Amino acid sequence: MSDDLGETVECAEPAETAETPEETPDKSSLPIARPLAEGNELPPDSASASPPQKSFLHVGCGTAGPERLPAVFRGEAWREIRLDIDPAVRPDIVASSADMSAVADASVDAVWSSHNLEHLEAHEAPLALQEMYRVLKADGFALITLPDLQAVAQLVAIGRLCETVYQSPMGPITALDMLYGHRKSLAAGNRFMAHRNGFDAKSLGESLLAAGFKEVRVRAGTCYDLWAYALKTVL
Repeated sequence: MSDDLGETVECAEPAETAETPEETPDKSSLPIARPLAEGNELPPDSASASPPQKSFLHVGCGTAGPERLPAVFRGEAWREIRLDIDPAVRPDIVASSADMSAVADASVDAVWSSHNLEHLEAHEAPLALQEMYRVLKADGFALITLPDLQAVAQLVAIGRLCETVYQSPMGPITALDMLYGHRKSLAAGNRFMAHRNGFDAKSLGESLLAAGFKEVRVRAGTCYDLWAYALKTVL
């Protein structure tokens, strides 16, 4: 389930350079976990995609609307398939990202996962990445964003555990929220919002490669988040 933390946010610092995590990261600056094959580019923006319409699986969709999708998935070139464990958000498919057996093998062109993997138990996260790999077509890709525990740990180390560091649609967010889940939602009884594991850039890249992805790029965002782009096959 996506907790929407880090989507459409205004970071407290640095205000001059902050980009909202819903935006696809600058492709030229993504560190490479394993070198991409020559000529292998990041996915084109939807405006340049050619018919027929492609499909992407929105894993842990929550209540996020189309206006909060990354630019690459906006427009008529892409069809969204919404999957979430919480039936209350009315997804197309009710399922855990660790078991997406309702989705056929090699059936979608892309997977989008925003602030979802940290809600799984540590032993479930590798299963979710394997499921993302399984449902992708041979030329498909996964785009993933989630909290950067290294960046959050730096906040904790300087005594900013409970200090508001950015604003989200759900309200002010602290390092404590990023570590354990949005406290206000948890207090209201939404246990899906709890965080049960986490990643830094190294562990996320290694986990994607272990799941079968052939090429992976991971970079730090500007709102205490990570972005990963993973190719199923080197074309």
